[in-house]
Amino acid sequence: MITSKDKTILTVSQLTTAIKNNLENEYRFVRISGEISNVKTPFSGHSYFTLKDANAQIRAVLFKQQKRFVALKLADGQDVVCFGRVTVYEPRGEYQLVVDSVELFGAGQLQQEFERLKEKLAAQGYFETRYKKAIPAFPKNIIVISSPTGAALQDFLKIVRMRQAPLQIKIIPTLVQGKDAPADICRALILAEKQPETDVIVLCRGGGSLEDLWAFNDEQVADAIFRCPIPIITGIGHEIDFTIADFCADFRAPTPTAAAETLSADSASLMLQIDSCKKRLQRMIGQKFGAIQMQLNHSIKLLGGLTSRLASGEHRLNMSQSYLQQAMNEYLSTLENRVNLRRAQLEAQAPVAKVRLQERQLSHLKKALLGNMKHIITRHEAKLGTQAALLNSVSPLATLARGYSVVRKRDITGKLSSVVTDSAAVNAGDRVHILLHQGQLDCLVTEKNNS
Repeated sequence: MITSKDKTILTVSQLTTAIKNNLENEYRFVRISGEISNVKTPFSGHSYFTLKDANAQIRAVLFKQQKRFVALKLADGQDVVCFGRVTVYEPRGEYQLVVDSVELFGAGQLQQEFERLKEKLAAQGYFETRYKKAIPAFPKNIIVISSPTGAALQDFLKIVRMRQAPLQIKIIPTLVQGKDAPADICRALILAEKQPETDVIVLCRGGGSLEDLWAFNDEQVADAIFRCPIPIITGIGHEIDFTIADFCADFRAPTPTAAAETLSADSASLMLQIDSCKKRLQRMIGQKFGAIQMQLNHSIKLLGGLTSRLASGEHRLNMSQSYLQQAMNEYLSTLENRVNLRRAQLEAQAPVAKVRLQERQLSHLKKALLGNMKHIITRHEAKLGTQAALLNSVSPLATLARGYSVVRKRDITGKLSSVVTDSAAVNAGDRVHILLHQGQLDCLVTEKNNS
C-alpha cells in the first residue's frame, strides 16, 4: 500500500500493471453468477456485456474464438453463470471478466445437482438390475399416481379403454410439480403399498422442462420407489426426458401412453396364441392317429394268411376304424366349434383375464381326448381277441382236442396215404396211422364193419 510517507513515485502504467498482476494472480479462474445486460456484438464478432446483481456490476467479454464452445445465445435479462478470468484492460484502467463458458443459472445448477444425486444413488445400488422387480405379464389391479387434471392421466386411460383391457384401475391424485410435490408423491406411494391385491403402480406425468420435472429427481422420491415392494412403472415426460425416478423404477416407459400399452395386453396377440395352441393340438392328434394306423396295418399284414377266415372280422375292424375316424372327426369338430365359440367370446369381450382358464380347459380336453382314444382302441382290441378265439374254435386242432382223431392208411412201404373217411377204404390186416390230440398210434386192422 502506498502512503504519504512513501517516496516512490509510480506512473499510471506501473500502478495499472501492478493492479493487473495482483488481480490475475488472485482471481485466476472464477465462476460468477449474475444477470446479463447491455449485450453488444460488433463486426469483430466478440460479445461485450455487463454482468450485474442488485449491488454491483462488472464488464465481461466473450471472444469470438471461444464462442464455438458456448451453446447459449447471449441476451439481456438472462441469469447466467460465467466461468473465466479476471483481468485489467490497461488502456482504460478498467477491470473485466474474460469469459470462457456461459450457462443458464437455473438449468446449470439443477443439472449438476441431478448428476450428483444420480452418482450417489448409483453407488448405493439403487439402479442395479438385480433389485428390479418383474412386471406381471397380465396385471389386473393397477394404481396410477398422477395429477387428476393432467393430460398424462387422460392419455393413459384412453389407451386402456381403446384396448378394452379388463384392468381395475385406481387413481391416487398427487402433485407432480412444485416444492410440495416430492412429499406428496412419497405419501401417494405409501398409500398405494397399503392397497390390497395391487399388481403394479404407475407413476406418470406429462412433459416439461427440467424444472417442471424436478419433483421426480428428489432423493426422498427415489428412496420411496426403491423400497416399494410392489413393481413400479414410470411414464414421465417425453421419450428424451430421464429422471432419477426412471432409473429407480422397475420399468421405465418413454411416455404415459407407452406405460398404458405395456400394461394392457393386445387382443390380437392373444388370438394368435390361441390359434397356435389349436394347431399344435391338431398336429398331436394327427400324429397319434397315424401311429395307431401304422400299428393296425402291421397287424393286418401279420394276419394276411388267414384273410378268408378273417374276412368278417376285417370288415368289422374296418367298420370300427371308420366309426373311430368318424368319432374322432366329430370330436375334433366339437372341439373346433368350442374353440371358435371361445374365440368369438374373446373378440366380443376381450377376456384377457380368462386366457388362463381357456388354457386349462384346452389341457383338460386334450387329456379327455387321449382317454377316449385309449378306451376306443381297448374296446376294438377286445373285439379282435373275440374273433381270434372264434377262429381257434373251428380249427382242426380244436376238433382233435374234443376227442376226434385223424386216421390215415399205410401202404406196404410204410408210407402214409390219404385220410380214411370210409371203412371200405381198408381191409383186415392193413396198418393204419391215427393222429390224436396228444400223440399218435400205429394200429393193425383185425376186423371192419361197413355198416
